[in-house]
Amino acid sequence: MEEIKVMVADESHIKYVDTILKTIADAAKVRGTGIAKRSPEYVATKMKEAKAVIALQGEKFAGFSYIETWGNKHYVTTSGLIVHPDFRGKGVAKRIKNLTFTLARVRWPHAKIFSLTSGSAVMKMNTQLGYLPVTFNDLTDDESFWRGCEGCINSDILHRTNRRYCICTAMLFDPEEQLPVKLPEDVVKRIRQIEAHP
Repeated sequence: MEEIKVMVADESHIKYVDTILKTIADAAKVRGTGIAKRSPEYVATKMKEAKAVIALQGEKFAGFSYIETWGNKHYVTTSGLIVHPDFRGKGVAKRIKNLTFTLARVRWPHAKIFSLTSGSAVMKMNTQLGYLPVTFNDLTDDESFWRGCEGCINSDILHRTNRRYCICTAMLFDPEEQLPVKLPEDVVKRIRQIEAHP
């Protein structure tokens, strides 16, 4: 069986966008939980900007996640973590989460990284990476982040509680308390080129 490769996504991976979005939507239906909906253009842009991680077995889609900055780059989220059902239980989610987390730390070393999740597996991975559970008040106050929650079936809870809590658990990683991390040199070079020519 061919190895599953986990890598920083680029333009060559845009062909997987529809599969990624369908896999995310299907998983949310099965779990009966909400998920912030993203457009195909949004996901493709994440790939172009080296703000996404994809897992492939040959040409077959295995998993995905992306990162986004908020609050003038003081906060970063690692979001949309999904593993295709054919590849679950093989450690793919953890590999994606680790690379997405490393990518966020290298690009924005002083930003606080947060995650909203309703999944216990993601909570466990976050804890292993150094995240701590926090209240929603500890997260960004960037309105554009919170608008992303509007596509979730549970957004009414967020509104009723004045954004204090919801179904998801908020978890936060504070970089000031952690060690630096590294990415492969070719990825760092690509990121520097993107940042030099936005």
